[in-house]
Amino acid sequence: MAELKRAHSWEISDSESEHEPGAPAEPESACSRAEPPPAPTVRCSDPGDRRRGNRGGDREGREERERQREEKDRRRQERVRQKEERERQKEEKRKAVERVKRLKPEEYLKTVTVNIHPVLLQDSGCDVLLSTLAGLEWRSRIEEHNLTHTISWSRDLPHTEDEDGSVVEEDQVLMVVTQMEFVDMMMSIRQALIGGCEEAESLFQPLCDYLNRNTGIVLSLLVTGGQYCQWGVSYDDDNEDEVCPRSQLGLHNLDIEEVLVYLQLYKNVTVHFLFGWQEVMDHVCAVTKALSKRPFRTLQEVPDLGFCVDGLWAGGVRVDRSGWGLAQVWTRQIQQLNRVSVAMATAVTTAYPSPQLLLQAYERAASAEERCGLLADVTVRGGAKERCVGPELSGRVHRLMTSQKPELVLD
Repeated sequence: MAELKRAHSWEISDSESEHEPGAPAEPESACSRAEPPPAPTVRCSDPGDRRRGNRGGDREGREERERQREEKDRRRQERVRQKEERERQKEEKRKAVERVKRLKPEEYLKTVTVNIHPVLLQDSGCDVLLSTLAGLEWRSRIEEHNLTHTISWSRDLPHTEDEDGSVVEEDQVLMVVTQMEFVDMMMSIRQALIGGCEEAESLFQPLCDYLNRNTGIVLSLLVTGGQYCQWGVSYDDDNEDEVCPRSQLGLHNLDIEEVLVYLQLYKNVTVHFLFGWQEVMDHVCAVTKALSKRPFRTLQEVPDLGFCVDGLWAGGVRVDRSGWGLAQVWTRQIQQLNRVSVAMATAVTTAYPSPQLLLQAYERAASAEERCGLLADVTVRGGAKERCVGPELSGRVHRLMTSQKPELVLD
């Protein structure tokens, strides 16, 4: 029998790595090798996913660029709008300055024309007026008007966006008549006032027709050739028959005054009695200068409040955000009533520091008499002795605080 050889080492196959059931597990050898952790799985990116990711990033980039472009356009439009607004304001200021400059009297006189009716040229004294206007370098024109014997004014508007360069007629008109023509007018007026008589032929009827057609005209009647003052009073009583038209009419001063009052009240015509054309020229120059100053003064005038009086009282009271000053305003409101002193107004506002408190006191009153006399017993301190507000002022304050009628008279 052949001799059996013993193996020096055991070779364990993979099939024998599992122990048999019930067999004790062999201790792991120290020299045994630990099993390495599994390597992380690296997923290979899909080209389609990369394209979708790039496409989403490009869309966000385009949207961001669009937003930036819109913001830049908006800022540019805002700058353009602000620039246009500044240019518009600058242009408005320039036009306002030019408008104010044109309204100055020295500039305004350059646009005014004095219109003289040809009938006035028949009087030799009219040469004084024409030569004076030429010496002052004022424009004058001889033309017929709707009313004879008149001097009127017109001004040329400049060619601007707001104004079309037309001619505007002023509301002032002077009618120059001689003493005899005025006597005829007085006779016509007297016959019209008496009634039942046919009016004498004079300039009064054309004057009435003209005033009926032009209601806004301010007409003045200049009577030349006599030393006669208004209201029938002569400068020289000794030579009354020579200088006054009363002798030619056979009328008394009362009759003449009646005619003058009729012209003033019913026709709004003022009568001026002048010595001659020298005074007529002075009157025309005065009216022309007054017309040249009127637009500039109207521009500078600030309309005052009709219910405010002049003086420091109308200066007002400053009220800050904390409410300081309201008590003084409340005192001023009571003081605006007639015959109410500072002491009386202070007594009312001290008893009731606010209008709301006074209204609540009125609501708590049982009757109308009690409400009207609520402030009657309030003591007024100041002066020689103390006194009460009284029922009269108490009733006025009650009407002021509770009345719903705007036309009610408080006093």
